[in-house]
Amino acid sequence: MPRYMSRYYNAYRDRKNVPVVALVVLFAMVAGLLISCAKGPSPLKGVVLEGNTDPHKRSPLAGVEITATTGSTLGSKFTSGQVEGQTDPAGFFSLNLGHWVRRGQAVHLKFRHPGYQPVSLDEIISDKLYVINMFPVSSNVQTQTMPPVTTVISNVKIRYSMKSTESVNVGSAAKAFEVTNTGNTPCNGKLPCSPDGKWKASLGSISLSAGEGNEFRNVRLSCIAGPCPFTKVESDQYSQGGNKIAASVLNWSDTTTHLLEAEVYHPMISEVLRDSYPVIFGRTLNFSVPDTGEGVSIEAEVNGSPIVFPLGPSLCLSWANCTATTDKDHSTSYRCELKEGFGFK
Repeated sequence: MPRYMSRYYNAYRDRKNVPVVALVVLFAMVAGLLISCAKGPSPLKGVVLEGNTDPHKRSPLAGVEITATTGSTLGSKFTSGQVEGQTDPAGFFSLNLGHWVRRGQAVHLKFRHPGYQPVSLDEIISDKLYVINMFPVSSNVQTQTMPPVTTVISNVKIRYSMKSTESVNVGSAAKAFEVTNTGNTPCNGKLPCSPDGKWKASLGSISLSAGEGNEFRNVRLSCIAGPCPFTKVESDQYSQGGNKIAASVLNWSDTTTHLLEAEVYHPMISEVLRDSYPVIFGRTLNFSVPDTGEGVSIEAEVNGSPIVFPLGPSLCLSWANCTATTDKDHSTSYRCELKEGFGFK
């Protein structure tokens, strides 16, 4: 084939492959789009706070009703899905959008809570963390309509109990035992033998029990008579203490005497009362209790009279509404907001 014809033939052949390549590229794009849609976006996460210029008073808002609406165009009648949720006691929310919703798509968010101005947002779906501030409907109206303070809460203290394990020394134990043997007797390969295999040896053992509910501590094993340098502790089941202890001694000389001694302790579980003081911002009281804390109560003076208020699982107080959340370290954080007619001194 002439050279000039070969050039035109190659161009024609490459041109024939163009539709095939285009189809492959299109298929890859569609497949990638389907995979990304199938996975769906990460949940929309955020927190709703009470709006305030004082950062100490930006308290979390629980029970905020949230609606997320996704669609092809914001404001259009066509929507691909709607998800509803609510904030927890810490003000946190997490909304799992529809399965076929993808990143970059528009979403319309609505936040509603009685007594607070509604909030609406037009957003693009992403991994953004939302911090939503909701302001009271009218702080001036609330101030005017708020009933006067008739009951004063003062000198607030938190009390709870924690279990503590203490051990009481209830006695001691001592027991002697002999390891009988005749020195300078060749071993001749019959076990037991001395560590170097030359001399006949003997094993002596002892065991002690501390009794039910008790344990040995500060255990000591000593050789008190005979050729002690020619002995070796063969089995140590005593140095760590415990309810039962035992020991074995190897002796490859004349008879030796050993003494096993220990202190006997009885573990006792007792409850220890702990006091702490809350942090008060405005009309809100905040405190936390470790995961081992039990029997939480609030001690306070009500119009000058000291009263103890057990909090209990229902978190019921006559003068405040309380919520509790469990933190990552398993401690519990409490937040109590005064009811109408009550005020902190």
